[in-house]
Order: sequence, then structure tokens, then C-alpha cells
Amino acid sequence: MSTEAAPGMIDATVETFDDLVREGPVLVDVWGPDCAPCMALMPAIEALADRYASSIRVVKVNAPDNRKVCRDLRVAGLPAYLMLRDGVEVERVTGNGATVDDVEAAIRRLLDGAPAVGPPVPEHLREQGTRGAPAGSDERR
Repeated sequence: MSTEAAPGMIDATVETFDDLVREGPVLVDVWGPDCAPCMALMPAIEALADRYASSIRVVKVNAPDNRKVCRDLRVAGLPAYLMLRDGVEVERVTGNGATVDDVEAAIRRLLDGAPAVGPPVPEHLREQGTRGAPAGSDERR
């Protein structure tokens, strides 16, 4: 299985991440090549990226290659799927019990206008004029 971004998905790096998530609804797929649940869900997440291509940007972050992004987002375990709106976290689905149905439900809530409930926006995003979100997180397992 290829670990390069499928059509409809964008590979992010430390250098490109902020620009990729700054505007609109975004699903961030934080994965690792040695993460069995990540690899098992990857084809289903690619299918979601295709299904929602006109509504949401899907950004892939290879965790071992982009540790700074993971630290900034406070991602401690894989897989992690973060729903962002205009650079602010709205929801996250994480852990090896995460399912594609959990991720799709979170995408639907994001597109339906769910309020931001994630942890505060990392400092480097706030400096660029992005508003902070209330503290706390909404983890789905």
C-alpha cells in the first residue's frame, strides 16, 4: 500500500501545514507507517476524502516525519483524525478503536457547523490572526 497522499488528500510538512489548514473545513489525518490501525484505516479515509472532496480538505501528516506538527496539535497517540475549521480544532477522533464511521460522523458535525471545542490553537497559528478555541477536547474512541 502506498503511503503517499491519494487523490483528494494532501501530504503536509512542518513547512506547509499552517497554510493547508488556515481556511475552511479540514480533516487532518495524523498517521505513522508503523501504526497498524493507521494503515488499516487508510483506504477508508481515502474513500472519505474522495466522497467529501467538494466540501472538505483532507491533509495527511506523517507523524514520525513531522513531530513538531504533532507536538503543536497535542497528538499523543495514533491514529488521530482532527477536524479543523479555519485553523481551529473542532473535534478529534483518536485511538486504535477509532472507526471510519466515527471519522465520517465527525466530518458531518464539522460541516454542520459544530462549535470549536478543541484545545487552544498553537501559538504559531494565533500569531497569524487565528482565533483560539476554548480549552478541552472532545475525543471519540
